[in-house]
Amino acid sequence: MYTTKTLQDEITKLKKEQDVCILAHAYQSQDIWEVADYVGDSYGLSLQAAKAPQKTILMCGVRFMAETVKILSPEKRVLLSNPLAGCPMASQLTPEKLTSLKEKYPDYTVVAYINTTSELKTICDVCVTSSSAVRIIKNVKNKNILFVPDCNLGSWLAEQIPEKNFKLIPGGCPTHMRMSLRDVENARRLYPQAQLLVHPECLNEVVQQADYVGSTTGIMDYAKKSDCKEFIIGTENSIVQHLQFACPEKRFYPLCDQCICANMKRTTLADVLFSIQGTGGEEINLSDDVLTEAKRCIDTMITLGN
Repeated sequence: MYTTKTLQDEITKLKKEQDVCILAHAYQSQDIWEVADYVGDSYGLSLQAAKAPQKTILMCGVRFMAETVKILSPEKRVLLSNPLAGCPMASQLTPEKLTSLKEKYPDYTVVAYINTTSELKTICDVCVTSSSAVRIIKNVKNKNILFVPDCNLGSWLAEQIPEKNFKLIPGGCPTHMRMSLRDVENARRLYPQAQLLVHPECLNEVVQQADYVGSTTGIMDYAKKSDCKEFIIGTENSIVQHLQFACPEKRFYPLCDQCICANMKRTTLADVLFSIQGTGGEEINLSDDVLTEAKRCIDTMITLGN
């Protein structure tokens, strides 16, 4: 019978023998974090994968993240630890629908959140992450921005960049949209000394109440560096646990008990082991056309980000 410790020991041994680099998204559980070579957001993990000496990359996250790794490291073997781990937001907008929107707004630059499929990225002008979006969109020469697919993030960006003209479409992260103004009021009442840190994928009514708004990495960095001792966390609830491990002298509270990404939670420590053993997971393969065209979108992000 396995325990968490024996599973982790077996994974650590096998990943060295099999020359596998394990990437864990920030929303993965602590036991998976502990066997990962790198932990972070989707784009940051892709950059680490490209630099890693290993020839096989195992993504503990969701499908679009594994696709992004493959786009940036086409020569490497890329595995998704749980084949059923998708992203509802990434699949909300089809290439056919986006093509129709581009025809409707021909003078708009199409900016895609990185939480999109590889196919959708092939027909976008530039990709952004939640942490880089403001800087990149400010550097887009065009005043007109068609932002897809998250209208909540898009609304927050429009407030940060009033000089741009944004067109938004309905869509967003179901997990972050579970948090409401009522949740904020309840949390403020229970923890009056705590600061509220939220992700810009949240509803505007939640974002407007925050002491800090930023990416998952930004939220974690802010909490670690702040002199404040209590924090209400308005993003996926695994971050509460990770911050408590990182800052045992501080206290962290979830804004909403229901802010749990079921797709992220699909991945288990056993999935990681089976993937390395070759009895589980799924290898990510993309056509040459998709690899080329989707990378163009990401390359533009890197250029404008710099």
